Amino acid sequence: MVYDLKFVNLGLTVPHMVSSISVFGFRIAFYGIIIGIAMILGTWLAAQDAKHRGTGEDAVYDFIIYGILIGVAGARLYYVFFQWDSYKNDLLQIFNLRAGGLAIYGGVIGGILALVVWCRLKGKKFLEMADSLVLALLVGQILGRWGNFFNCEAFGSYTESLFAMRIRREIVNPIMIDQELLDHLIVENGVEYIQVHPTFLYESCWNLCLLLLILFAWRKRQVFSGEIFLVYIAGYGLGRVWVEALRTDSLLIPGTSLAVSQCIAGICFVTASILIVLGRKKA
Repeated sequence: MVYDLKFVNLGLTVPHMVSSISVFGFRIAFYGIIIGIAMILGTWLAAQDAKHRGTGEDAVYDFIIYGILIGVAGARLYYVFFQWDSYKNDLLQIFNLRAGGLAIYGGVIGGILALVVWCRLKGKKFLEMADSLVLALLVGQILGRWGNFFNCEAFGSYTESLFAMRIRREIVNPIMIDQELLDHLIVENGVEYIQVHPTFLYESCWNLCLLLLILFAWRKRQVFSGEIFLVYIAGYGLGRVWVEALRTDSLLIPGTSLAVSQCIAGICFVTASILIVLGRKKA
């Protein structure tokens, strides 16, 4: 039997992977649909949290469009910066978002900068707003990673673990297949497959656990403004350090073999953890 994707140790098989639907001849990617749903759910959750805190749900609705647009721009610029050789000869491709190429840390940085400016203009407190808005960000990351599943991307190195995922080589972008995967190439019925860590799944589950921790435990024990924001920065950073170590398509610091997101994640985890300890001690 020829298939596109299979979780070999779980007995789950996807015979034909579909990544988009066509509406009046216009292709709509499942990734975009998932992100749209995530934006709606995330905004609602952040608004409810802001209402609970007394900062006002209207503030979330007023900011969210700016945050999303600037966040997307930041995610794109971050990716282009570390993949400049792919764009320097065709600058118009920088604006071709349909071809992919967004980096979450660029989006986070862009969103934070947008919130800082917006809060100054509107007379709002940045840390109070950030405590609510990171909930929307987490929802976006939890659901958004499943867009990577439909695109057969953002996977890790070769593995035989419980969650090992086998993908037909032909449907995978060749630049994501490293030598280790080629060395462990699997052939079934004349079809070549790679077998990988489903890092999109790991990160989605990690972020779900982080969201549940914040909602049902940490938020009730919060002692200073900005603490939930720092918990997100530390928690996501810790998860990203080990997930990024498994990835085969990491953006690298120019001239090195270091994954830029892994380095940023490590710095974020350490810095935010120290600030949480100092903030709680001071409070």
